[in-house]
Amino acid sequence: MLQTINLTKRFGKRVLFENINLKLDRNKRYGLIGANGAGKTTFLKILSGEIEDYEGEVVIESGLRVGVLGQNQFAFEDFTVLDAVLYGNRRLYDAIKEKEKLYMSGEFTDEVNNRLAELEVITVEEDPTYEYEVNITKILEGLGIPASKLYEPMSSLTSADKFKVLLAQVLFPKPDILFLDEPTNNLDLDAISWLENQLKRHEGTMVVISHDRHFLNEVVTHILDLDYQTIREFTGNYNDWYIASTLMAKQKELERNRKLKEKEELESFIRRFSANASKAKQATSRQKQLEKLNIEELKPSSRRDPSIVFKMKRPIGNDILVFENVTFGYEPDRKIFKNLTLKFNHGDKIALIGANGVGKSTLCNLIMGKLKPETGEIKWGVTVQPSYFPQNTTDLIDGDETLYNWLKSFNPKGDLSEVRNCLGRMLFSGEEQEKSVKSVSGGEKHRLMLSKMMLEQGNFLILDEPNNHLDLESIIALGEALRQFPSNVIVVSHDRELLDSFANRVIEIKPDGTIVDFRGTYEEYREREGK
Repeated sequence: MLQTINLTKRFGKRVLFENINLKLDRNKRYGLIGANGAGKTTFLKILSGEIEDYEGEVVIESGLRVGVLGQNQFAFEDFTVLDAVLYGNRRLYDAIKEKEKLYMSGEFTDEVNNRLAELEVITVEEDPTYEYEVNITKILEGLGIPASKLYEPMSSLTSADKFKVLLAQVLFPKPDILFLDEPTNNLDLDAISWLENQLKRHEGTMVVISHDRHFLNEVVTHILDLDYQTIREFTGNYNDWYIASTLMAKQKELERNRKLKEKEELESFIRRFSANASKAKQATSRQKQLEKLNIEELKPSSRRDPSIVFKMKRPIGNDILVFENVTFGYEPDRKIFKNLTLKFNHGDKIALIGANGVGKSTLCNLIMGKLKPETGEIKWGVTVQPSYFPQNTTDLIDGDETLYNWLKSFNPKGDLSEVRNCLGRMLFSGEEQEKSVKSVSGGEKHRLMLSKMMLEQGNFLILDEPNNHLDLESIIALGEALRQFPSNVIVVSHDRELLDSFANRVIEIKPDGTIVDFRGTYEEYREREGK
């Protein structure tokens, strides 16, 4: 269905990838993975036609419908939600809108009637059952947008819901070739599960970029690994790729070490016997062997694993945190929490989950004292030293300061080498530490905030959506660091693999404000709830 021939992309002297030859087949779902900055999004944009400046060819079978997940959440502000999704099938959208306009005009000349007949043919071709509104409603409800919002303007929706509409827009026409860049962004856990089920039934070719391991394991049939400036194809999901690629790297390293040892032995023999007439023939033979010996250079992978280690300045006591009859709401007639009572115990590592907008971030802000309860009380233990990763980290980190000075400002009298060390652990080299904070990407800002938390050495970690913008390697490292941390943790996330890597308690906030408090792993909770 889709083929690349000697596809190469350069930015100046930097080569993102070169001579990529792939054939992407029907009924295969490809997960495109690679480190941040490796060129995944660029590659996807080349395939979809959004980027035309490249070397080589992209060949798409003629007559196929291509769908690309839009990224501009504000592109349809003047549309209703229904029309924004319908726009995904531009031919059907144009026909329906022209029909409506002609009927509204009230002028039914022969010319108008002929045109209406033509438009009716187009409508039947694109929507034989006349059920486009029903189908759109089903998609939106699956993503968590109720039918009551169908005729509301896009401008009235939250950013998260606008993204869901864009996702519905690309799913609605059922394209033959589907390109998705981070489709699970802004989706809650139920919406992600719904999307997984939809994509597994996709009939055609799909290429998806995602940093959600569980999503990749559920959805994809093949992995495209962008590394070493090339793309290697693997059969299977993310876990299958991980096992295979690790084994291949180990085998390559062993083979290289074997050749290096052989090279050393040959060079030693040649040095000892090349001047000895009786051994000269053997030395010449060894020299020819040496020249034929091909020792491939082990290219450094573009993947880099951060070293996240959370330490504590002081141990935490038995009294941690208590909510007593806490009530809070942003509006007088709508309370997010009513008489909420919660006790956080020593060693609790909590996955805080719930649909978008139910109050997860609000609860974190109440914990951190950024919001005050209307009634009730929030009591901290005297030994607790919280460290906080806010959801709006990318907005908070800004200015002309260097990364080093920004981090040092939180502990001006602290050990300066420790500041450098924390940045280094999060993959900021000496030179990169001198960049201004406003110039770095969203993923780098999240790594910078994690550096701050490592420097603070708090004994109660609260992280609100920390995995947004992080690559797979960073998310895996974060999960391991939280698992090994010897004290209390609360994490808001929609990444199921991350949550299951550390959580021993799950708190779910329901849309009506009620709380489900489950003691056990996240996977055990999902099994109990039948999710």
